Amino acid sequence: MKVHNPFRVAFVATLGVGLGIVLLNSIGTLSTILLYVGTALFLGLGLDPAVNWLERRGLPRWAAVLITILAVLAIFAGIVLLLIPIISQQIGQLVKAITELVESGTSIDDVKGWVAGVFPNLDVEFIFTSIEDWLNGLDYASIGESVITLGASILAGVTGAFIILILTIYFTASTPSLKAAIYQLVPASKRARFIDLAEQITDSVGYYVMGQVSMGVLNGVLSAIFLTIIGAPFPAVLAVVAFFFSLIPLVGTLTGSTIIVLTCLIPGLGSPTTALIAAIYYLIYMQIEAYIISPRIMNRAVSVPGAVVVIAALAGGSLLGLLGALIAIPVAASVLIIYRQVVIPRMNEL
Repeated sequence: MKVHNPFRVAFVATLGVGLGIVLLNSIGTLSTILLYVGTALFLGLGLDPAVNWLERRGLPRWAAVLITILAVLAIFAGIVLLLIPIISQQIGQLVKAITELVESGTSIDDVKGWVAGVFPNLDVEFIFTSIEDWLNGLDYASIGESVITLGASILAGVTGAFIILILTIYFTASTPSLKAAIYQLVPASKRARFIDLAEQITDSVGYYVMGQVSMGVLNGVLSAIFLTIIGAPFPAVLAVVAFFFSLIPLVGTLTGSTIIVLTCLIPGLGSPTTALIAAIYYLIYMQIEAYIISPRIMNRAVSVPGAVVVIAALAGGSLLGLLGALIAIPVAASVLIIYRQVVIPRMNEL
């Protein structure tokens, strides 16, 4: 093909490449905002089934949204109020122990003597010299900067959570109007089919989120009861751990159970017998959850093959971390809906 005006072609191509670079840089700059919007939209779709259920009971949508949001806020407020006193108590115990150690007048030589008595084959002088060299070599300016960075990260996390909360309330309240606005962009000849697919996808996401939360609540409540009965340390905190880890697909329940069992092994708080009983309980619970609880709760969500679940969770976790692992499965279910109801029928028509 003969190019009549190479300068113009090169100029247009350069503009296209430059526009692409600007667009990619803009997406990178707005990645945090896009993450907030995506998380809020995901949560809004997850709360939509509860809102619809309340609407079917005769409540107006604004009241259904208000009740749903207040219920979610009450649950998280209860978790925070549950954890704060326990954490404060543990910090108080640590400060008290340090204060008693300082007031007792214990010197370094006394500590060395105690360590040498407990571990007679240990080179105590070498260990304490190494610790002293490490302390002298610390860059306290860098530590101060790290503390400031950590504080800024915590503040940014709190701000992000507040933004997500506001966006979630907005998306939950305006889901019907948002759907209607998107549906109007589709040609009238294809609108009915598009609406059918979109409703299936949003329902799938909503039922998945509600199902995952339901399994988390069930695991948390049962863990609180069982751990209290066997005398495990901090049963309320461990129940919260069980709840949050149950929200993670595939490995969440296993990871949370492992943390709980290891906590039961802490000397002075638990015992090997308590840890063994907890391990047996969670092994049985995971089998019941996999074969009885999960199929019954997730029966309204789209079925996703096991291999696709693993691949989707790994890919989502690699791209977006924990959030990516959470949303990967409903996204995979949405892709499967399009594949089964759009791609395959179209291929069969060719």
